[in-house]
Amino acid sequence: MKIVFATANAGKLREAAEVLGPGFEIVPPTSLGITEDIPETGSTLQENSLQKAQYLFERTGLPSFADDTGLEVDALGGAPGIYSARYAGPGHDNQANMAKLLAVLGRLEDRTARFHTVVTLILADGQPRFFEGVCKGSIGREKRGSGGFGYDPVFLPDAYPGRTLAEVSEEEKNAVSHRGQALRAMAEWLKTHL
Repeated sequence: MKIVFATANAGKLREAAEVLGPGFEIVPPTSLGITEDIPETGSTLQENSLQKAQYLFERTGLPSFADDTGLEVDALGGAPGIYSARYAGPGHDNQANMAKLLAVLGRLEDRTARFHTVVTLILADGQPRFFEGVCKGSIGREKRGSGGFGYDPVFLPDAYPGRTLAEVSEEEKNAVSHRGQALRAMAEWLKTHL
């Protein structure tokens, strides 16, 4: 089954292909000539994920799925949340986002946090189906490690005490990752309903 994944990130495409297995051909929107930015103007992860999946389904007529992920920090009331990718402002990168997060948290003791992903799947019937994943942990006091991306160098997952997500192997990260959990839940649903 050909299925469109709302991403241009090669790592996400590879992860989805590995989780879904050989019965699925995961294609990015660019392979179908969709090069414009896909809107995400929702106020929740689920709204953004749904908006992206619907956008692709309406333009391609193919089964489509999208994810939206946020880093939710308890001491910041769940921020940066849906604004995680642009926490330091428009045009800033991962390094600026991490620097701002560490500065805002400062010397606070409560550093509990989680990565939260919502995946929306739309098949031929046009009905959205939602799958979630959560990776619990805390925010470190400094960046460590060279793997991963985004906030991985400052995120200490509960599953690997003392190490950031940027210090664990890709296999270790995928075993506990929020996106991996949501994709595995979607894969299980597909295997039992197709």
